[in-house]
Amino acid sequence: MGAVFAQSEPLLRFTFRRELMGTQFNVIFYAPDSLIAQRAYDAVSGRMDSLNYVMSDYLDDSEINRLSATAGSGGYVPVSRDLFHVLQKAQTIAKSSKGLYDPTIGPLSQLWRRAVRRQVFPTARQRRRARRAVGYRLMDLDSLTRSVKLNRAGMRLDLGGIGQGFAIDEAMAVLHRFGVQAALIDIGGDILADEAPPGTPGWRVGIGSGKGAGSDTTTILLAKAAITTSGDAYRFLEHQGHRYSHIMNPRSGLGLGHFVRVTVLAPDGYRADALTKVFSVAGWRKSRRLIKRFPGVTVLILENKKSRLRQWQSAPF
Repeated sequence: MGAVFAQSEPLLRFTFRRELMGTQFNVIFYAPDSLIAQRAYDAVSGRMDSLNYVMSDYLDDSEINRLSATAGSGGYVPVSRDLFHVLQKAQTIAKSSKGLYDPTIGPLSQLWRRAVRRQVFPTARQRRRARRAVGYRLMDLDSLTRSVKLNRAGMRLDLGGIGQGFAIDEAMAVLHRFGVQAALIDIGGDILADEAPPGTPGWRVGIGSGKGAGSDTTTILLAKAAITTSGDAYRFLEHQGHRYSHIMNPRSGLGLGHFVRVTVLAPDGYRADALTKVFSVAGWRKSRRLIKRFPGVTVLILENKKSRLRQWQSAPF
């Protein structure tokens, strides 16, 4: 492991697919032979399984759920290196966005998930109760002891807005240990590309309009970057004539009440993943100022609010 392929070695294209984290996981890369390719993919797949067990709030015995169960205990809880690192990144983005992304949103997201699944709107009382246990400032991280304290009873962590992006960053690091450089990893639309395929300027990636099947698609060439798109084309809740997105505003405890599709191009997967939520909640107007807090990031926003369709792009992809 760690060897770089000789430049004269002919590279072959390999594609692997599996179900992971409730969605499709695709790994495409170039390697000199099938033996190296299979070993590299097996290592990636194993790494993803371990991260899923750490981060998934759908698994009763996951590390993040065991940590959430300590909320309000008053003490710091030692956690794994993986969980601590992803919580550090989540907290950094929460602070930079002033809570537009919040990894402590678990009580609200569970309430909203149930509402979307059952198509039953949560009551104001239910939302108020859940909101009391939400707030990134209520989570303390101690880097010296690699431990976490959740300061209020009932808190529940949810890394759904950053976990997949963090996972593809880790998957790419595994491929690098096998000498793989030309690679693209996609988990549920969170895409990370390293070097371009041999003889090409980049990986061809399609960006849809977010308005369902048959909509327009723009193709870009991606290399050494991550890209993610968020929208509400498929998951939403309709209540009293209003449509609410599955993308939640941490401040209101409700899904967004208007159509917005956000595409973020970033240096790594975790930022692309989390910032689609940040800019979706911020909307077209606030995002134009907010982008300054995130250097190296490009944002494309399409928003339909009060029957006004607006688009803004911070820079060309």
